Amino acid sequence: MSHKKLNEWYSTAICGNDITSSVLYVSALTIAIAGQYAWIALLMVAGTLFLFRKIYGEVVGALPLNGGAYNVLLNSSSKNNAALAATLTILSYMATAVISATEGMHYLHHILPFFNVNIATLLLLALFLGLTISGISESAIVALVIFIFHLISMVLLVIFCGIFISQNGFSIFLENWNLPIKSGSLVSVLFLGFSAAMLGISGFESSANFVEEQQHGVFPKTLKNMWIAVSVLNPLMAILAISIMPISEVETYKNSFLSHMAELTGGKILSTIISINAVTVLSGAVLTSFVGVNGLIKRMTLDRILPQFFLKENKRGSTYRILILFFLLCVSVLFVTKGEIGPLAGVYALSFLTVMAFFAIGNMMLKLRRARLPRPEIAPPMSVIIALLAVITALYGTIVANPKYLVTFLTYFVPSILAIIAMMNRKDIMLFIAKTLKSLEGKYRRHTIKSERNLYHSIKQITKQQFVFFTKGDDIATLNKVMMYLHENEVTNKIKIVSILKDHQDPSTQFLNDFDALDRAYPEVDMEYIIEIGEFTPEKVDELSKKWNIPKNFMFISSPGEKFSHRVEDLGGVRLVL
Repeated sequence: MSHKKLNEWYSTAICGNDITSSVLYVSALTIAIAGQYAWIALLMVAGTLFLFRKIYGEVVGALPLNGGAYNVLLNSSSKNNAALAATLTILSYMATAVISATEGMHYLHHILPFFNVNIATLLLLALFLGLTISGISESAIVALVIFIFHLISMVLLVIFCGIFISQNGFSIFLENWNLPIKSGSLVSVLFLGFSAAMLGISGFESSANFVEEQQHGVFPKTLKNMWIAVSVLNPLMAILAISIMPISEVETYKNSFLSHMAELTGGKILSTIISINAVTVLSGAVLTSFVGVNGLIKRMTLDRILPQFFLKENKRGSTYRILILFFLLCVSVLFVTKGEIGPLAGVYALSFLTVMAFFAIGNMMLKLRRARLPRPEIAPPMSVIIALLAVITALYGTIVANPKYLVTFLTYFVPSILAIIAMMNRKDIMLFIAKTLKSLEGKYRRHTIKSERNLYHSIKQITKQQFVFFTKGDDIATLNKVMMYLHENEVTNKIKIVSILKDHQDPSTQFLNDFDALDRAYPEVDMEYIIEIGEFTPEKVDELSKKWNIPKNFMFISSPGEKFSHRVEDLGGVRLVL
């Protein structure tokens, strides 16, 4: 029995809690940099996000599978590029969890000012570790309740701010507006403000990470809803802020910015409501991070990018080792940045913006390499280029404004990517070590024989994984591209070339000759040609996966055309290689 898929509002709520929670801190960060022009920078971000709606819509519409940028690059580029995007996504999830937990505890501190914020943040992260290990994942109903409460709270705040302005006039706004430009020129201020404000759209990629759980046609609606929410909320809060308080005051209350606005305009009760809302919606973003990173790392592990060690499950079916690793990484980020919002936002922005850039690059690759693949909408190439340049500009601005944030980012990125590169090249590394041990002479040789044998045994275990390529009678050039892809991206020496033919149908003589030539060209690979009777359907793929005990993510097809009678997502994770 198939599980019930999420409708538009449940799906919007899950990703909306992530992206709209940015209003709790991004307006303050942008005002601190761009001053009275912060709302313009935030509107520029809304324009950039409008371009990304089409980019995401085309990419995920063509490949509606979970995994976001990792999935796109895995199916349109190389596994190395996909692993790079996945590493950056993991860093983005880490920063999301820590900054959301920290901000949530700052807002709680606004109500109950007697606890240490960093210790409370650590305890909150530990709480969600315990919940996810126990098998409690994000509920769409709970997410929707939090989302509705969040929107109602924001509407209340806007109403009270409007009443305050109507009673007190625009004198504060005019005083702020006439202040000297912070960084010398308007262009410079908008450039740096735009770079900081891009943090406000972090979470836009969330919907792409659970697209398989959404009803057909819901994904583009979630993109539209998220775009409307952040395009209205973030610039509006910046305008309201500079209309009710001096800009210098924003810096003082940046960690509980909206609660202070609520206290100024609606008193203690409204401030408490906004603070409670902040704690709930930011906690929802923390849970999203744990659930999201768990799914991504599990997918990477199944694709043999990470050690199978992480697939160990507890009695409740949770991959607890992944969750514990993520918790420890989050704790280390918390201690390295000392819970300061600036450095956390820097790591967040650098990782998230790079993932956005990869999505734009993935869109370009999809246009070039998967042109035949059907898609519901197409992003104009020029808009993709403009969006990519906007993200690169924001990346550059973030680094220029705070070079030390780049050091913090690289502290995590470099070891992570080196570890993944080592995993993806583990066969060659182990072979090199084994040959080095074999070259030793004398008394050292006796001590290395066992280690050498263990290494060769491990290499044998790694390479015995079989892969499948479903062919429609492709020519030798196409088959050779498949073999080259396998050689460059997978560790294996076994592949099944499978033709699914109708009864009494035989493969062409030319194809059989091509297969024999290819088999001779790759003597180190055990190539097997198999004919299956029937039709190429999701049911047939499922049957063969179970029959041969080969996961579907180790099965490949060429890009289907318009006449293909099934959707790519119906094939259960079968990958596109040509």
